[in-house]
Amino acid sequence: MFAVFKTGGKQYRVAAEDVLKVDKVKGEPGEIVEFGEVLVVGGDSVTLGAPTVAGALVAAEVLDQARGPKIIAFKKRRRKNSRRKRGHRQEFTLLRITEILTDGKKPSKTVAPRPKRAPAPAPAPQPGGEAVESAAAESAAAPKRKAAAKKPEKPKAKAPPARARKTAPKGKKKK
Repeated sequence: MFAVFKTGGKQYRVAAEDVLKVDKVKGEPGEIVEFGEVLVVGGDSVTLGAPTVAGALVAAEVLDQARGPKIIAFKKRRRKNSRRKRGHRQEFTLLRITEILTDGKKPSKTVAPRPKRAPAPAPAPQPGGEAVESAAAESAAAPKRKAAAKKPEKPKAKAPPARARKTAPKGKKKK
């Protein structure tokens, strides 16, 4: 199921468990925020709003309140001795979409625990003895390195040939 909702003058297409940056909204990290201005709800059947879908709601967990990278606005008027440099960092909120609700349902106020990833299963032992297992363990433990590509050696620069005879400076003649 997906939804398109509007916040901060922008529209976002989201599904459950999506993480996205939106312009700053009120809320502390860990809180659930609700977006009621849902324009489209899709899934098995698509519902378009006119202008919004009645009873639809998008619930999201606030992960972080942060600021974006610094943007420098530098203005110069040439030959006028006029310069202005201003910096700006846009504030944003990092959200994880928890639920897309329809029919006027209310979101759960608690954050559902995230399923933890299980560690990768160990490979099944192969018949053939311990020699195969130890070789596989060594290859898994030590990552193989590629051989360093050798650069072709450049020939050394030769010194310019020494002149056999010295010439007299220009303008003066020998007698």
